[in-house]
Amino acid sequence: MEYVYAAMLLHKAGKPIDEGNVTRILQAAGIEADPARVKALVAALSEINIEDAIKTAPAFMPAAVPAAVAAPTAPAAEEKPKEEKKEEKKEEEALEGLGALFG
Repeated sequence: MEYVYAAMLLHKAGKPIDEGNVTRILQAAGIEADPARVKALVAALSEINIEDAIKTAPAFMPAAVPAAVAAPTAPAAEEKPKEEKKEEKKEEEALEGLGALFG
């Protein structure tokens, strides 16, 4: 998620979202940037109009977050393994972070 935040910060500052800038932002935050992830992010964002994505985000983000929160929970007898719970928690945190980012 920090890679996306770096790209959004660059966008907000009006700076080009390129591999060097994303890497510098991450390093300034004390994060060791993975060159492959940075390259993939820059390539993916090159095809996206970020302003349009920001404008449309509130239309789908609020609907997605309550759906995740309102999902029925399994009975205690059918508990999921700890790893699955951790993954679900990470996904929920990612949605929350994305909602804060766009809304």
